[in-house]
Amino acid sequence: MAGKSTSIGLNIELPREQKANPYQDISLNFRHFFSRKVMFVKYATAYIVLPGGFGTLDEMAEILTLIQTGKTRKIPIILVESNFWTGLIDWFRNTLVNEGTISASDLDLIQMIDQPAAVVDAIFDYYRSRTFEPSAEEKERMLTL
Repeated sequence: MAGKSTSIGLNIELPREQKANPYQDISLNFRHFFSRKVMFVKYATAYIVLPGGFGTLDEMAEILTLIQTGKTRKIPIILVESNFWTGLIDWFRNTLVNEGTISASDLDLIQMIDQPAAVVDAIFDYYRSRTFEPSAEEKERMLTL
């Protein structure tokens, strides 16, 4: 089912695994992970993270690190399918926080939501008090990525 906005897919060229999904109106293909991640970071207004492998974990860790360190603006990071993510989030809480490698407040950057409508609601709730566009300060910060 098509939405009101154009769907842009950022695909990576791999020998196997990655395929463009049929919901993309525009498909952009990248040879290198780093250039694909820059596009995710610079232009996203939310990160919806579905179950995946090392590439998914890499992309999620990248955006968490950039937001945590103030290198990019704060936007919603939503993990879908809580059964998949709970063990990792528990490890973040019980190991990374306890070891002092992240602070407990860093976990507030992440939401776990399972229902598609609730994901959409969470994004719009976040933007009720601000615009989808980055502020002048956020744009300036994002120039240094």
